[in-house]
Amino acid sequence: MAKSIMIQGTMSNAGKSLLAAGLCRVFHQDGYRVAPFKAQNMALNSFITREGLEMGRAQVVQAEAAGIEPSVLMNPILLKPTGDMGSQVIVNGEVLGQMRAREYFDMKKSLLPAVMKAYNALSEQNDIIVIEGAGSPAEINLKNEDVFVNMGMAKAAKSPVLLVGDIDRGGVFAQLYGTVALLDEDERSMVKGVIINKFRGDETILSPGIRQLEELIHIPVVGVVPYAHLDIDDEDSLSERLGDKAASLVDIAVIRLPRISNFTDFRSLEAIEGVSVRYIEHVHQFGMPDLVILPGTKNTMADLLWMRQNGLEACILKYAEGGGTVFGICGGYQMLGEELSDPFGVEHGGSLRGMGLLPVRTVFSEQKTRTRVSGVFEPLTGALAALCGKPFEGYEIHMGDTEAPTYIVRITDSIAGTTRCDGAANENVYGCYVHGIFDSDAVAGTLVRSLAEKKGIDPDSIGTVAGKAYQEHQYDLLARTLREHMDIEAVYRILREGME
Repeated sequence: MAKSIMIQGTMSNAGKSLLAAGLCRVFHQDGYRVAPFKAQNMALNSFITREGLEMGRAQVVQAEAAGIEPSVLMNPILLKPTGDMGSQVIVNGEVLGQMRAREYFDMKKSLLPAVMKAYNALSEQNDIIVIEGAGSPAEINLKNEDVFVNMGMAKAAKSPVLLVGDIDRGGVFAQLYGTVALLDEDERSMVKGVIINKFRGDETILSPGIRQLEELIHIPVVGVVPYAHLDIDDEDSLSERLGDKAASLVDIAVIRLPRISNFTDFRSLEAIEGVSVRYIEHVHQFGMPDLVILPGTKNTMADLLWMRQNGLEACILKYAEGGGTVFGICGGYQMLGEELSDPFGVEHGGSLRGMGLLPVRTVFSEQKTRTRVSGVFEPLTGALAALCGKPFEGYEIHMGDTEAPTYIVRITDSIAGTTRCDGAANENVYGCYVHGIFDSDAVAGTLVRSLAEKKGIDPDSIGTVAGKAYQEHQYDLLARTLREHMDIEAVYRILREGME
């Protein structure tokens, strides 16, 4: 069975996911078989495995850093919020149902066997498991429900814990001290080291505070990790990359929907020098983009109403009427159609007029489509005609079926082994269901060059597509940062000693 180490945080977004990915990379570089694990992940960014199962994107990133294929074993429970009070609950990659928070808490303990079965299977296949917690272990109102999230999981896996505090938000010593103080005595004994994360400046300034903190909590500080500017996918919409930014040579505006999902679809575009990907949520941010993207969403109808109410829909309609290029993915594709119908109350219930930019109609069903696909763009007209024949790989996650008289891609379903058509186009407006359709170098590069040419810019003035080598380099930079600013020998010692 594998050794394990768990990364917990004083709060959400303290940097647990990235530090876990970094440790996965360090252990992988050192020759160990390592896998990530997060029992319960709450996020709208998800991924479909080769088996057609759904898991959180954060564990996909960590698996990539570990040099292994993502598996649903790494994230047996995924919660996808659909509103302020409820979430879609996904267990072992398949939808269990839609639940309000209280319903989920009432049945949560019954999921422990599934969590431990997944963990034990990973443990048998690897030397090291890097476990990620969720939120804070000191949320005393929820501690009775913590059967596999933070300390509950650490106890079940007999895993030592590294506690991470976010100094960028301020009050990191109070964060760490207060969290440790609120833990039960047996839980405090499991915390073997603390990490100060996202530091900017001279580390020596922290020395007096670090010494006093160690005296107070009797736990060593094993690292002061700087604020790292790395191009690695973030876990959720707290990500700084979702902020608006200045337009560049080629300006792409992504509508920041309230329930935006899978914004990782645009990572390859963000990495190209000379391209700005701006996430906008107000009309005054719209500007004069070269491409507008409507991304995926966990609630298509509610987010379309949000755009209708705040004026963004009218802004996009005027933009498209003037010849602007629009691309919708998944929920964004559904919005661009003529009508959305929800007879089973999957999202909003009833019917809703779409934006009318594509000749398609969507009916939401109770059955969720989850599959990986590969394919090519079919003959296109308009601004993106150069995409014809370009190959891609991606995945589909949606609850709706869309009828379209035209199509833009021909895809092979790797799960079903069938070939079919998807998407629709109308002049310079395009849409399809495929997440990750821009990920390939061929598609991203051609898309950006087409937009540059339409704008009258020399395509050669735009940078090259980052590609897989760039991604691997980012993981190596992350590992180097941890080696330079953490006591990795102490981490290995904690790992070896475990909880024995």
